Amino acid sequence: MLPINSSQKLSFTKSIDHGDLVIIYERHDTMKAVKVSEGLSFQNRFGMFKHSDWIGKPFGSKVYSHKGGFVYLLAPTPELWTLVLSHRTQILYIADISFVIMYLEIVPGCLVLESGTGSGSLTTSLARAVAPHGHVYTFDFHEHRATSAREDFERTGVNSIVTVSVRDIQGEGFPEEFCGRADSIFLDLPQPWLAIPSAAKMLKPDGTLCSFSPCIEQVQRSCEVLRTNFTDIRTFEILLRTYEVREVKMDACRDSNNESPKKPPCKRRQMIGANNGDDISSPTVMAKPSSEARGHTGYLTFARLKCL
Repeated sequence: MLPINSSQKLSFTKSIDHGDLVIIYERHDTMKAVKVSEGLSFQNRFGMFKHSDWIGKPFGSKVYSHKGGFVYLLAPTPELWTLVLSHRTQILYIADISFVIMYLEIVPGCLVLESGTGSGSLTTSLARAVAPHGHVYTFDFHEHRATSAREDFERTGVNSIVTVSVRDIQGEGFPEEFCGRADSIFLDLPQPWLAIPSAAKMLKPDGTLCSFSPCIEQVQRSCEVLRTNFTDIRTFEILLRTYEVREVKMDACRDSNNESPKKPPCKRRQMIGANNGDDISSPTVMAKPSSEARGHTGYLTFARLKCL
């Protein structure tokens, strides 16, 4: 991500400069994060790309290698960063992240508490949501993971609005300095019910909490504890199905005698797509579910602090 100017919105309109982080895009499932450094080069199956050729180009540019191959230089948005970051732990993906930010009602200026940090996938999106005047305080009990997360936040330019601390939230709770100050809290813990009483003290009146758990037994136990201080308790499972849409030629499909197949019935042709007349060899747009669609990731349990 680009460095954040406190007087402006987060923006990716500037040109690429030395030291910037860019996403090298070959296709939707082949991307890599690279720090631009004049004098270095990037090499892949399409050839060699000189970093010096990238400097001064706007994000989104199509650049060519010495062999004529090309890639796109994209801005490291939280969505793309989620797809290329190092997986130190299981991460949250875009469908869950967007739902969390909406249901936690996170807007610019919010103070958000998160535990644990993990690979920092959600944290980066939280940072963009609260920018430029809000702040995200994220905690992880594992010191090495916390250190790696800090380095990643520096690379993506959100370190000015993200503070990473090493702390066992399940055992110690959140620091007392945040008592009554947090707008929203996110928990990604093995035993979230242990941290819920502390979270209730940190939230502002009518503040929101979300707990992410892979197992329904964790959800049940968390809900039992939530009922003491929270209301509007809801649990969701987000399932995302992606599709591949591409153009194909029907005459590419032949039978065992190497003959073109018979035309499908008129009704079926209409369902498949729009052809030029009845010519079966004309290009047709086909759509099919992606073979790499993810299934269950976890359960998202939301609750709102009671106003006493």
